[in-house]
Amino acid sequence: MPKFQNQTISFLTKRFREVGIRPVSRHGQNFLIDMNILDLIVRSADLGPQDVVLEIGTGTGSLTTRMAAAAGHVITVEIDEHLYTLASEELFEFDNVTMLQFDVLKNKNAFRPEVMETIKEKLAEIPGGRLKLSANLPYNVATPILSNLLRSEIIPYSMTATIQKEVAERIVAQPSTKDYGALSIWLQSQCRCEIVRILPPSVFWPRPKIDSAIVQLQVDDELRGRIPDLEFFHTFSRSIFFHRRKFLRSVLMSAFKGELEKNQVDEVIEENNLQPDARAEQFTPDEVLAMSEMFRQKLHSIRG
Repeated sequence: MPKFQNQTISFLTKRFREVGIRPVSRHGQNFLIDMNILDLIVRSADLGPQDVVLEIGTGTGSLTTRMAAAAGHVITVEIDEHLYTLASEELFEFDNVTMLQFDVLKNKNAFRPEVMETIKEKLAEIPGGRLKLSANLPYNVATPILSNLLRSEIIPYSMTATIQKEVAERIVAQPSTKDYGALSIWLQSQCRCEIVRILPPSVFWPRPKIDSAIVQLQVDDELRGRIPDLEFFHTFSRSIFFHRRKFLRSVLMSAFKGELEKNQVDEVIEENNLQPDARAEQFTPDEVLAMSEMFRQKLHSIRG
């Protein structure tokens, strides 16, 4: 049984003092100091030898070592060069860990190409290999990471992560609630989503000012298979929530400005018995998908 790093406050402060660094708030650095929570993340991810794990935010490598003991391979990405160096000392004995040092995101809408290339390389080395995201995600990138991975060229089998509680609540929110929106629809339309546990600030160092949560998102191929055009659906679901309190007709007019005339938008509304005075937040993910297809087909018929 491998000996795991006991990431306590005293350990972290000692190690940071030794190398002359401190947590960087702009990178969303909050380190888990409750070992039971680290173990819960690994259990929730249900890692096995066929799994290639993507971890974003290596930190000091405490979660990384636990995952490496269970997974086929771990690809861990750290933006902070000082933490990367520190973690290298903890991880050098693991031959199934690949460390990368840069920002995992090329921009807010896409992953850095080097990350995808490394994932493809490691998946090719494992027969039946599958990608899983498992990470204590930095708060400032949690939403784009979860959202963009479902738009990438390599779709994960599952995503298990600690994120802000408010983002977790948006992910699992139901229609006609304050937290329900484009993120809820995008993720629920493709995954079975659940909150595993709410985490108080006390399980992190430095303590954040808000609660966190572990979320488990299991990608459902059957759900994804019902979406003919993922990019169109992604854009559509975002656009109808730009002005969430406006009526549906007004929102759709804005969404397709320059593409559809007002009478063409009205045609789709009338032909499909949509309620023009409804609001986007009232529609389920299935209903938003159906509505998206109505307009995609309308555009296709016009463009020929």
